[in-house]
Amino acid sequence: MSCGISMVKYILFIFNLLCSICGILLIVFGALLFSNIHSIDDFSEALRTQQVPITMIVLGTVILLISWFGCCGAIRESYCMSMTYSVLLFVLMVGQLALVAYMWIQKDKYLMIMDDVVEKAWDRRTRKADYMDAIQISMECCGRNQYTDYQFQGYFPPSCCKDTNNCRVETVYRRGCKQAFREFWDRNSDIIKYTGLVIAAIEFVGFVFACCLANSIRNYRRRADY
Repeated sequence: MSCGISMVKYILFIFNLLCSICGILLIVFGALLFSNIHSIDDFSEALRTQQVPITMIVLGTVILLISWFGCCGAIRESYCMSMTYSVLLFVLMVGQLALVAYMWIQKDKYLMIMDDVVEKAWDRRTRKADYMDAIQISMECCGRNQYTDYQFQGYFPPSCCKDTNNCRVETVYRRGCKQAFREFWDRNSDIIKYTGLVIAAIEFVGFVFACCLANSIRNYRRRADY
């Protein structure tokens, strides 16, 4: 096999190792986001609130699988596997860019969904307080809009304080859960967006190298036939 093909093959193999690392990072980051909204018992509400971290976990898994396919294609120097990998990588890149654009455009909609979840949990607290408690513990917040939402009842629930055995006005979380969700999303949305763009750029480089490898393999085999 020619020196040019070998060099492209090793570059593509290293690229796929890097893609595998990116896929693992997406899975880990999605799992971290997922763990912060993990105690909503109602399935439909859980699906709505967790659609972004679930998408990240699925995307990371897909990247891992495609990277494994690309590694096999590079090691075996298979034209068919290399071209298939190129097509899959291109589709993944387009889908990832679409996801980043969707998250960018639908940011306000996602925040409205989270506000609605807090409102429903607040309305249910007299019948079933574990919804609101789960949000307050996960997000380190107190009340719907702020901690004073509980002042009418004369005490604060233990979930409003880091020290659940000593929950009083001096130790209570000051920010409301709506604000906590907004701050959490504002803090992480840019990380998600730019991570997605960087990974898409890396995937484009891999797409180019995969096409070069497939073309080199085809040309080499054509010359070998003569």
